[in-house]
Amino acid sequence: MTDRQIVESAQNMTRKLPLLTEDNTPFWQGGAQGRLLIHHCADCTRLFHPPAPICPHCGSFEVAPRAVSGKGKVLSYTINHLAWRPDLIEPYVVAIVELAEQAGLRFVTNIVGLPAEAVHIDMPVRVRFEQHEDVWLPLFEKDA
Repeated sequence: MTDRQIVESAQNMTRKLPLLTEDNTPFWQGGAQGRLLIHHCADCTRLFHPPAPICPHCGSFEVAPRAVSGKGKVLSYTINHLAWRPDLIEPYVVAIVELAEQAGLRFVTNIVGLPAEAVHIDMPVRVRFEQHEDVWLPLFEKDA
């Protein structure tokens, strides 16, 4: 398989979609406007993920989604070479990305748009969205 085929395969990966709730809908649908929406606490001013009705840092109910830059870096990753489902195309990268706005603001995602072997720790990344039905998945690609 060529590098181009690997990249295209990763981009066409099938997805298990999240169940949308009142708390997480802004996160999963913010991509419709090209915005990565992360919950923010008005009392302690911290961002947090996953979205929740209560701030995990101070216990405040004064939380709401807020747009962030969508930029960050790869903290850790793994290259998966096993097709866990028949429709899953490998290899693909599962990564922990830390967002630029706040140390410790991390979430699990996929790195797409380049061969899996090109991903590395501390690689600058930026969000891009992939729409599946009414969900816009926040995936990350290499940033300049």
